[in-house]
Amino acid sequence: MAPHTLLLAAPRGFCAGVDRAVLIVEKALEAYGAPVYVRHEIVHNTHVVESLRRRGAVFVEDESTVPEGAVIVFSAHGSPPEAFENSRRLGHTLVDATCPLVTKVHHEARRYARDGKRIVLVGHEGHQEVVGTMGQAPDAITLVETPDDVAALDLDADDEVAYITQTTLSMDETASVVERLRQMFPMLEQPKSDDICYATQNRQDAVKVLADRCDLILVVGSDTSSNSKRLVEVSRDRGVPAHLIEDAGDLDADWLADVGTVGLTSGASAPEELVEGVIDWFRARGELTVDTVMVVDEDVEFAMPSVLARRLRELDGDGADGQDDAADGADGADAVSASAEAPR
Repeated sequence: MAPHTLLLAAPRGFCAGVDRAVLIVEKALEAYGAPVYVRHEIVHNTHVVESLRRRGAVFVEDESTVPEGAVIVFSAHGSPPEAFENSRRLGHTLVDATCPLVTKVHHEARRYARDGKRIVLVGHEGHQEVVGTMGQAPDAITLVETPDDVAALDLDADDEVAYITQTTLSMDETASVVERLRQMFPMLEQPKSDDICYATQNRQDAVKVLADRCDLILVVGSDTSSNSKRLVEVSRDRGVPAHLIEDAGDLDADWLADVGTVGLTSGASAPEELVEGVIDWFRARGELTVDTVMVVDEDVEFAMPSVLARRLRELDGDGADGQDDAADGADGADAVSASAEAPR
């Protein structure tokens, strides 16, 4: 028997940074034609990557494998400065889709390093964002994941220490680590504003609300998406069973035994069409009430990278300036990073 009620989390799905990154690849294909190379998966979602691949995007892990003079888009997760330098050396038309919130952390890392501070990065080893952030100041940054990692730091209490965080962690995840840092380093410097991505926190808060009203929570997202996997953990931490599914094809009717209300959400890189597919799956199995649980109303937009915006204007015959579409010549991740519009 189908559950009586399906509760949809709001917000869910694409955040502003992911929406922008996917749009950048689509617009780059429109502006330059295929192929457009993309360094690393533009976002961590199998459906999104495959859709873009069918349209002419070619995903690579190393920019050095991209032909000279080709168009390359750098992923939303951010990349180390040497990757940008390699692309400029190869004459690539470089479009930076790094999320502006990640770019902000990169700026902080470089500023702290210039000021001679030791930097502690709170994040998950091997995550693409962490790799890109550590590359901003590799001699100054030490990665920690847990309070025990903090205790093992080879730093003195009177050292000048600052911390930054991986944006896709929540305040809940970082709280114990930051508290341990404050205990060990009384003069600890923290970012002027919170590094935590608003979308990560909002989606986890929405799951907490759903958990109080649901017997089961389903999270649409890829196994490669750390923020999607964390949504599952948030539900389970509150005693509510949860499953991560790529799409409706992963659903198992056995999960619904004795279940009256199901909560449905999606990670920040999961397209809404996959959520609609899950809803259709439930509707095909019986009468169903679908309600939305609004927790936060998100209204955030980020601007396009200047190099791509200029190219599109030229194609439209509006404001063409004849300038080269290669990287603007700044160092590292600033090459053609977009500026963020203020949240509205």
